[in-house]
Amino acid sequence: MNILVTGGAGYIGSHACLKLKEMGHHPVAYDNLVYGHKESALDWDLIKGDLSDSDKLRETFRKYDFGAVMHFAAYAYVGESVKDPQKYYENNVASGLKLLRAMLEAHVKHFIFSSTCATYGEPETDRIDENHRQQPINPYGESKLFFEKILKRYGDAYGLKSVLLRYFNAAGADPQGRIGESHAPETHLIPLTLKAIKGELEFLSLFGDDYQTPDGTCIRDYIHVNDLAEAHILALDRFKEDEMTSVYNLGNGKGFSVKEVIDCAEKVTARKVPVKTCKRREGDPAKLVASAQLAKDSLGWQPKYTNLEKIIETAWKWEQNKKY
Repeated sequence: MNILVTGGAGYIGSHACLKLKEMGHHPVAYDNLVYGHKESALDWDLIKGDLSDSDKLRETFRKYDFGAVMHFAAYAYVGESVKDPQKYYENNVASGLKLLRAMLEAHVKHFIFSSTCATYGEPETDRIDENHRQQPINPYGESKLFFEKILKRYGDAYGLKSVLLRYFNAAGADPQGRIGESHAPETHLIPLTLKAIKGELEFLSLFGDDYQTPDGTCIRDYIHVNDLAEAHILALDRFKEDEMTSVYNLGNGKGFSVKEVIDCAEKVTARKVPVKTCKRREGDPAKLVASAQLAKDSLGWQPKYTNLEKIIETAWKWEQNKKY
């Protein structure tokens, strides 16, 4: 089927387009290219457009007979969201509403939403499942939670079927090196570590080594971007079920500390990482690890990249031969 992929020129969206293409679907990437890259649209259509442009959205829905929408387009810098919440509420919520209006006008009723573990806020359990209390601690997380609530209301009122996928830490790149992670500014640990190894950064900043964890550094759940893309394909089948709105965590279910990531990167690259230990960042929990059992049970999803070394190998291959 034809599938509209908003943010389809971005990191996760482009990998979803690639997976859709491989599975015989026809992705159409819709991206304003503020953070996305036109080079990531390999052999599928790319429409340059903003979600705030209702006329462009309507034109796109008229041109293609879409069977579903995958919505990745969002601003996603936590620190920036604290400094400029208006930007996040306008883009992630208000512009998202324009997308939903265009969908309903075109009678498209299947929606897959790229959400985040940031909707949970501070963890209250060792592993976070979908029933964990949602109390985000920053406007980015709030904007995603607001939109989750909107989707549930739209399901009740308009019959919109939604699958909400809450990501943990996306990592890695296409194993063949065709597309990968390229952010400006870059904030993710693994690419920052590899940039420090390459000499593009003077050092990697390690924010705190005094947490209540085995080695004193924060622990996070890293999930390969291809595994995330695979979950979106499986979510398409979920629309055959009766539920109007389904919610799933996407993570490996295991955590790796910052120091473990550094050690693994040094092993993969056979190079040392220059590190500078800094004070903790405000709002960084000691540990964030997913329980993704529901996605495994209900979607039949099974992450293939559960080994940190394999994840970093794909990221390093991309980092050495980046095309954009």
